[in-house]
Amino acid sequence: MDERSALRRLAAALPAAGDDAAVVDGLVVTTDMLHETTDFPAGTTRYTAGWRAVGASLSDVAAMGATATAAVAAYAAPTLEESELDAFLRGAVDVCEAVGAEYVGGDLDTISEFTVSTTALGETDAPVRRRGAAVGDVVCVTGALGRTAAALRAFDTGDTARGNDLFQFAPRVGAGVALAPSATAMMDSSDGLARSLHQLAEASDVGFDVSWDALPVHDAVDDYAADDADRREMATTVGEDFELVCTLPGDAVDGARDAVGVELSVIGDVIEEGVLLDGEPLADAGYTHG
Repeated sequence: MDERSALRRLAAALPAAGDDAAVVDGLVVTTDMLHETTDFPAGTTRYTAGWRAVGASLSDVAAMGATATAAVAAYAAPTLEESELDAFLRGAVDVCEAVGAEYVGGDLDTISEFTVSTTALGETDAPVRRRGAAVGDVVCVTGALGRTAAALRAFDTGDTARGNDLFQFAPRVGAGVALAPSATAMMDSSDGLARSLHQLAEASDVGFDVSWDALPVHDAVDDYAADDADRREMATTVGEDFELVCTLPGDAVDGARDAVGVELSVIGDVIEEGVLLDGEPLADAGYTHG
């Protein structure tokens, strides 16, 4: 099976699965695994790895509209170096503190490839699912798209300082909480905007028609994109930006913008079927683990 097929199989077998996180009696819980070869380019510091690994799980909590409470990580590397472990810990603590959560520990092991498995916890009495979008809603995104694509280009060119800076994204926990009262469906954009739209469309049994000109593209993308087609790919399919993609009733947008504390862009409309960009089919392409 490919990753998407495996996830569908798990969701069908487990009633609490299928969203960015599971919710059990108001407790939100999510787990992610990151590997050096697929998730941490050469030059990624252990501080950035700690921030990014824990931040990825905190982003899942945000996507449920929940407050974040705590996180843990299982850290495994070929050797347990004091300086690397200390830096990882600082990154994990700092990203938790940035969203009002606490890093409370985890596990250690030695393994052939640097690997991190993180779990984040949150709380909500009214989680936002992926399946509530309705025709007539608008679709919105927080922040800007393409940040990680630009970071990967920075690492490729040897500009590791900028790559690390761009990799240290802000989990949108506060925005998720602010959006929760009005959002009809929500998820994070860890697999890229295009794939996120397809996942929301499948869960809600609707479609989307979005506009390229309405997409908020991160400023760093223009420093690395080779042409317009490359710029579009960086913003829509590379993924790992960890912004929130949500649907809202049109009359709720102004209130949501006042509340979220970050840029909230209306990028299109919920329609009966299909996922379209400027009226043309948008391919289900994006980040795949493995």
